[in-house]
Amino acid sequence: MAKRDNITVLEPCSLPNFVETPFVKDITERAMAYVAAGFPIHFRGGSGTGKTTLAMHVAAMIGRPVVMIHGDEEFSTSDLVGGEYGYRSRKVVDNFIHTVLKTEEDMQKRWVDNRLTIACKNGFTLIYDEFTRSRPEANNILLSVLQERMLDLPVASHHDGNYLSVHPDFTSIFTSNPEEYAGVHRSQDALRDRMITLDLDHFDEETEVRITESKSGLANADAARIIKIVRGLRDSDSYEFAPTIRGCIMIAKTLAVRHASVDKDDPVFRQICMDILSSETSRIGTVESQSRTREVILELIDQVCQGENGGGKRKTKTFPGLVHKDTAAL
Repeated sequence: MAKRDNITVLEPCSLPNFVETPFVKDITERAMAYVAAGFPIHFRGGSGTGKTTLAMHVAAMIGRPVVMIHGDEEFSTSDLVGGEYGYRSRKVVDNFIHTVLKTEEDMQKRWVDNRLTIACKNGFTLIYDEFTRSRPEANNILLSVLQERMLDLPVASHHDGNYLSVHPDFTSIFTSNPEEYAGVHRSQDALRDRMITLDLDHFDEETEVRITESKSGLANADAARIIKIVRGLRDSDSYEFAPTIRGCIMIAKTLAVRHASVDKDDPVFRQICMDILSSETSRIGTVESQSRTREVILELIDQVCQGENGGGKRKTKTFPGLVHKDTAAL
């Protein structure tokens, strides 16, 4: 990280433990092609679909310093562009003639550039994370930036004129949740029309296994079993919110802390799966729906882990999207 005009700027670098599978590489190659063509890109998807991670990865590939903004309900235009903060005072004392003392004082409001202005002025990459959590009127300033490559500034900013020409190296990357998410505003059609939107869903199975393995240090075979349990729950529709890769990573990391194993006969493993997946998939669900979700989780644990340690004779249900395989093949 570095400071530029009192704003923290992130240095572009490869993300630690970043997993690049063919699935991920396809998304990043498409995004980089749109960036090269001069368009802002917008990663849109539900929680846990890797929007922010992909935005950071693409920014690292661009190679310019990064300025990051997180959308907020309380944002106003000044939180993006800048504003008058405090005062600058100036005092001149003239005592050239020792018998005469002349003083002159001047006080002016002090303008401070904010993140968007810094990025536009210096040609940095702007990541506006979850921009639809800001009120639409706060984002109106972006319309001219993305289309005319011109930033409209208040007179008080003391820039040369009221407009700042956007640096040719300036690039913007946006992320957002779907509009049905709580705390999300509907963005202006004019703003969405100025960017290329890439809709993200859950990763493919190979990518989820690789991510879980990389983030937790768990063995590949064990990570694969956890992923099959989570994907089976996701395909069962027995939840309020679909379980994500975050749940897989939580399970894997907690297993290491508890020194538990991915084994259907390990009560610690079963309880960890119950706690984390029940928490991730339910917010205000009824007792009946929560009970059904827990039942599905336990059945999936038995189904995925069957055949281990002499087990595997118990009858289990088969869920859509969960392919039955012998444990040795996992």
